[in-house]
Amino acid sequence: MNKPILLSTPHIGDRELEFVKEAFETNWIAPVGPHVDAFEQEFCQLTGASHAVAVSSGTAALHLALRLVGVEPGDEVFCSTLTFIASANPITYLGAKPVFIDSDRTSWNMNPELLAEALKHRAKKGKLPKAVVLVHLYGQSADIDPILKACNQYNIPLIEDAAEALGATYQGRYLGTFGHIGIYSFNGNKIITTSGGGMLVCDDLELVNRANFLATQARDRAPHYQHSEIGYNYRLSNILAGIGRGQLCVLSERVAARRRNFEIYYHALKNLPGIEFMPEANYGRATRWLTCLTIDPEAFGANREQVRLALIEQQIESRPVWKPLHLQPIFAECECFGGAVAEDLFAYGLCLPSGSNLKREDLERVIVQIKAVHYKTQSVFTVTEKVYLTT
Repeated sequence: MNKPILLSTPHIGDRELEFVKEAFETNWIAPVGPHVDAFEQEFCQLTGASHAVAVSSGTAALHLALRLVGVEPGDEVFCSTLTFIASANPITYLGAKPVFIDSDRTSWNMNPELLAEALKHRAKKGKLPKAVVLVHLYGQSADIDPILKACNQYNIPLIEDAAEALGATYQGRYLGTFGHIGIYSFNGNKIITTSGGGMLVCDDLELVNRANFLATQARDRAPHYQHSEIGYNYRLSNILAGIGRGQLCVLSERVAARRRNFEIYYHALKNLPGIEFMPEANYGRATRWLTCLTIDPEAFGANREQVRLALIEQQIESRPVWKPLHLQPIFAECECFGGAVAEDLFAYGLCLPSGSNLKREDLERVIVQIKAVHYKTQSVFTVTEKVYLTT
């Protein structure tokens, strides 16, 4: 029986345990503490951000970011449509309504031209969005310059959802540091993990102080417990921050491993008919958090779902590309500018196992099974192809 190959599992080393042990030895196991402070400082040193707030999840960070820029009930917030639902859920927490923007094919991220058209359309109606949530998908940067230019034209804050893209760059600069606020996730499947956790970064110290205030139940300055507004229990624990500090030390290694995964997949599968990999836009360097490809069923001989099910039979986990948010039942009444590109990527896209702790033989198992699905649909096998499938 083959061992399971999962999509993206945590990859923990020795440094993390040292920091966690220190937290236990000093009895700093509650929320906040010296590891939290150090994690925030080291994160800023790594990314170039001015200030950071460590919180319990990327979703919590995005919720805080939206509140910090003043999103209120009845507002609209523009958001990438090709993304996980956590990019849009916090919009609804505040009683606002998401409006979705389609992707471009260059990066699979928000289409800058569509965003500009959507903002122009809303400006004519006198109903501009309160914010724009830009998602950097699967470890790749969106084309930030034209998106930021469009937002600045109407004085709309840009929030960068870099949950999937820590370690990726745009024109040599870390993602999450271009917009008004940036957010990251350290969920168990991300490039680095704290088990569960997130980070908010911002250049505005006043906003960062308010984020800290809101994330600790909005407790007023008083010797007793006094609260003048609603806050949240969002601060990261000292133990989890210790894990994060250890993970930060190996971020570059984790990125290199995932890019290596992509290169192995790419060189083994690129010549199969109907296979196209998620491109790497020439303005940045992607982490390849997940290796993603599209499958043209007519050329390949099988569709995305048939390949996914064939992999499952061999205990190999793969997943379709994110279902666009404008197709989700919960957002059925929300407007979307465009949508055809995201729908097409969802229909044909597949994410392959991409963990930084995968061995070459794991990747070869995936490759062999994908090739096997294709070859089963062909009436003639060449000798070379038969030999490859048995090695």
